[in-house]
Amino acid sequence: MTYQSMTDVAHNVLAKRKKGVEFNKLWGEVSDTLGFDATMQQRKIAQFYTELMLDTRFTSLEDNKWDLRSRHSYNETHIEILDIDDDDFDEEFGDDGDEEDGKRDLVEDEY
Repeated sequence: MTYQSMTDVAHNVLAKRKKGVEFNKLWGEVSDTLGFDATMQQRKIAQFYTELMLDTRFTSLEDNKWDLRSRHSYNETHIEILDIDDDDFDEEFGDDGDEEDGKRDLVEDEY
């Protein structure tokens, strides 16, 4: 019997398919293949997600789907940092964009 890592099993699962798979479905197939019981599934799911993120063979797609990076162009899987809209971040996290006032308030509060 040969040992396969979780990501090796995930690679085999995705290689047999023609398109990306939702994370929970991929995790179900990987954990079933490796014979994980419910307790082991709970203990290993975060490790599996981390390993997928770090393994360059995989890419994260929209709607929490994963696929083999080799099936996708660079432009499909990468976001230019300059294309990220700061206003979206500010709205989501409640920043009004006035950093200087916030810094001044902190300095005044220290005295």
